[in-house]
Amino acid sequence: MTIRVLIADDHGVVAEGLRNLIEAQTDMKVIALVEDGREAVRRAMESSPDVVLMDIGMPVLNGTEATRIIRERRPQTRVIMLSAYTDPVHVYRALQAGASGYIAKKSIAKEVVEAIRKAHEGRQHLGGQLTESLIDHVVHKAASDEPLQRLSSRERQVLQMLAEGNSIAKIAGTLSLSPKTVETYRARMMEKLGIRDFANLVRFAIQQGVTPLE
Repeated sequence: MTIRVLIADDHGVVAEGLRNLIEAQTDMKVIALVEDGREAVRRAMESSPDVVLMDIGMPVLNGTEATRIIRERRPQTRVIMLSAYTDPVHVYRALQAGASGYIAKKSIAKEVVEAIRKAHEGRQHLGGQLTESLIDHVVHKAASDEPLQRLSSRERQVLQMLAEGNSIAKIAGTLSLSPKTVETYRARMMEKLGIRDFANLVRFAIQQGVTPLE
């Protein structure tokens, strides 16, 4: 059986490298390459991939939120997170969103291939160092301490787009909402987080890794 893989990464060189790696496997096939989280969700619904290789830091909708949506709408599709971040907070959030694996982008090709096969079989993949870091995080920091957990999925999407400099009108159009609804989301987020001004809201989003801004 051929494993059908969707690649979601906004770095063209990385995406092409992953494509070449996967296409070199006799039991795998790349069905599409996409560059942002919203497109990843759309293509996953249309193409029904077996496995999605998802970059954690993408514009419009980050990989964690895209993973959450894909797993809710199409649970038979497995997602493996690719990230330059190896801290336990990002790993924890990815697994909470439904990812079957988490791979550091510096990982060797063999590990990527192994993770895809394991995910397709319904198993999880974490490197040893990541596993140790995650266990330490869970032991010392409860999920309720995560400030992002106070926000709904839609609020986190709006937060990312605000942090990326999108106007209320642009966000409303992209998410099929009214401008007033977007403003309501913004006000509700600030209240939940105890943040009083927009600048600090954007600073919070960047500190929490909501946006891939570098």
